[in-house]
Amino acid sequence: MSEPRVPGGRGAVLDLPCGEQKRVRELDLGKREFDCSCGGSHAVVMDVHPPDRFLPEFLVDILQNTIETTSEDMPEFGTAHLMGIVLEEFPQSVVSKDVSDDGELGAGIVWVTDFDSRRLHEIIVELVVELMEHAVSHADDDSVISEFESQMLQFDVSEFVEEYRAQRDLDPEPYM
Repeated sequence: MSEPRVPGGRGAVLDLPCGEQKRVRELDLGKREFDCSCGGSHAVVMDVHPPDRFLPEFLVDILQNTIETTSEDMPEFGTAHLMGIVLEEFPQSVVSKDVSDDGELGAGIVWVTDFDSRRLHEIIVELVVELMEHAVSHADDDSVISEFESQMLQFDVSEFVEEYRAQRDLDPEPYM
C-alpha cells in the first residue's frame, strides 16, 4: 500500500514535467540531477543551494546589490529568484514543491526541471544575460551600452557553462 500524498511531508511526490513521479525523499542536498524512467535526466535545485552554483560570486554580489526583491521571506536575490525566472520562461518544464514541513530534507523548496542540470545551467546564464541586457539598455551612457553589447557578442554561454562547471566540479553524480 502506498503512502498518502501530503504536501511536502514524508509521502510527498512530485509530478514531473515528463509525466513520471518522484518521491521528494529520494532527493537530497547533493543531488543536482537524476536519471528518470522516462529516459531523460532532470535537474534538481533546492532553495538552500547557493546562486553561485550557476553564477560567479562577483556576479551574484552585483545582482544582490542591484535587484530589489519584494519578498519578506527572501529579501536577497538568490536561487529562488533564479528558479522563478526559469519557471516564468518555461512554465511547463519546471515543477516545484514546498517541503519546508519536512525537517529531514533540509530544504524549503525543491524544483525539478524537464532538462538536465547542464541545460538548466545554460538557461539560467542566458536569462541573467537577458536581464543584464535589459538593465544596461536603460543606461544614460551610450558607450556603456555599446561596450556591453560588444562584450556579449563575444560571450559564448555553452563555453562559459563548460568552464564554470569544470572549475566548480559540477558534473552530476550518477543517481538513478
